Amino acid sequence: MDQRAVVTAGTGGIGLETAMGLAARGLAVTVVGRNAERGAHAVERIAAVATGAEPRFVAADLASLDNVRALAEQLAAEGPLKVLVNNVGAMFADRQQTVDGIEATFAVNHLSPYLLTELLLEQLRAAAPSRIVNVTSGSIRVAKRTFDAVEPPGGYYGFHWYGRAKLANLAYTLDLAERLRSTGISVFAADPGGAATEMTNDTMRSPQIVSPGLRLLWPLVRRTFERSTSGPASVAARPSVFAATDVSLDGRTGLVIGPQAHPVPAFRGSTDTRTVNDVLRLSQQLAPLGETS
Repeated sequence: MDQRAVVTAGTGGIGLETAMGLAARGLAVTVVGRNAERGAHAVERIAAVATGAEPRFVAADLASLDNVRALAEQLAAEGPLKVLVNNVGAMFADRQQTVDGIEATFAVNHLSPYLLTELLLEQLRAAAPSRIVNVTSGSIRVAKRTFDAVEPPGGYYGFHWYGRAKLANLAYTLDLAERLRSTGISVFAADPGGAATEMTNDTMRSPQIVSPGLRLLWPLVRRTFERSTSGPASVAARPSVFAATDVSLDGRTGLVIGPQAHPVPAFRGSTDTRTVNDVLRLSQQLAPLGETS
């Protein structure tokens, strides 16, 4: 039986390179994205390096929780799942809401992978030993560590809110690893470091994405962003591919795989008890697992 892998936001950038890396290692890869034309192009590129079953594309808008539920139902019906890579990520220059009325940064970067993962746990157990890889970001270091509500106090600054959503997801990831310990499902976070992708090219050139204090230093901040996002997506995908496939991680869980594709210490704030509890409460409140409407 083919060993199945799913990569969200897998039609371009780091996600596509991750999907190619998994396919080259024999996994039957499904990439998830919004655009069918991009999906078809991605499948062609993945097929060119695949050593196992043919890759395929599934359309889903991961900003919609109903779409996430429908995607999970479709993927679950296909049987055991060996690898789930939650690569989806988005940063917005201006505050946006999803169709569910939830602030978009938090919804896309945390609630979407949270919900998809929880709904596919049965299929991951069926394929054990299996792996979950959630893509994190160094931006968590500038995040407000307050999760009493979806939106933090203060103004909207895209980079900081992105970091906060990624921090929420990292806190969930490390807690999930402990919850699933001894189940045969290993859980990892992968930090790609940075790469030149549509997200970084579109949003990280505007001083509006950072707080007023950092805007005063914008020339320095801009150069820092440019350096950190100048590398190729193929290199940035290595931590995810390593986390999903490397035999050195067999039997291990709860690790953060850094940009050099080896384990690194987790950001201390991601294991704070209050942060974890507040993130789980918000997640369960906003994306209830029993809701199927």
